[in-house]
Amino acid sequence: MESDRTSVIDLWNNVFHHTDFHNDPERSIDMKLRHGDNLLFVAEIDGKLVGTILVGFDGHRGWIYSLAVEPDHQKKGIGSLLVKKAIQELKALGCLKVNLQIEGDNSGTVSFYKKLGFAVEDRISMGKKLY
Repeated sequence: MESDRTSVIDLWNNVFHHTDFHNDPERSIDMKLRHGDNLLFVAEIDGKLVGTILVGFDGHRGWIYSLAVEPDHQKKGIGSLLVKKAIQELKALGCLKVNLQIEGDNSGTVSFYKKLGFAVEDRISMGKKLY
């Protein structure tokens, strides 16, 4: 993963338009690598990074974060393969349920996840920025 660092940062900056401190790609990668759980996966075509998925597991639930596919490679099954890989790895850790959140202005992504077996749940998402 360390060798793909610059490519992941470039991809995330291209696909995501986060401006919040806690979503900084470099910081996110550093924190994930320090955690050492090996739950950050990349997809490559001909040696070029075209997709990523950052996954979390707290011993109770799994989370999918930062699924990104280069725009020129979207709708070719790469995102689906990354999600399936994430679920496979979470199952191997004993995870019973996987959650994810979609930003409100990204509602088009809902159908993508529904096709993979996810359902919209009646929840209120809350957060508190610590920095």
